[in-house]
Amino acid sequence: MVLTRRSLLLFTFTFVFFYAFQLPNSSMKKVKKVIEKTFEIKGFVLKPIFIDTTTQATLLKPIEKEQLFKIVHNKTLVGYAFVDKAPSKTDIFDYLILLDIDLAIAKAKVLTYREDYGSEIGSRRWLKQFIGKGFEDRFKYGNQIMAISGATISAHSMTRAINAFLKNLKILHKNNIL
Repeated sequence: MVLTRRSLLLFTFTFVFFYAFQLPNSSMKKVKKVIEKTFEIKGFVLKPIFIDTTTQATLLKPIEKEQLFKIVHNKTLVGYAFVDKAPSKTDIFDYLILLDIDLAIAKAKVLTYREDYGSEIGSRRWLKQFIGKGFEDRFKYGNQIMAISGATISAHSMTRAINAFLKNLKILHKNNIL
């Protein structure tokens, strides 16, 4: 198969945005604000979680060092934070998943949505469908997860992203990383 210029650009775009992950400072401020509100704490520390190469190889999608954090308040583990990007129709969006200490989803939040249409996936009403779910749960868009008219691609993408994260979470739990 011959790589065309378009294929090469698509590969480069995918690699840069999905594997060379780095959260902008403005998004990190949003992450901290959501953590403060969700867990009702101030003065916490985000400690990056290191995942060894052997475990990384078993994950559905690699998790970089600036994506998964322990949330520590007064030397006590409060929960975990995971930040990532997912594709929308023509761009990507940043999202956050907060876990409680039992590894159940405490909050899901779209941090930055970069398109004119589909931003409904950021509504609290739609995202609350994921709250309380853990690594044994799986979602099917349109069945367990209600469809959103005008945001089909983004809502489906968010559902897939959360499913992938929950599968990774199960692997991390099994390997005593979380």
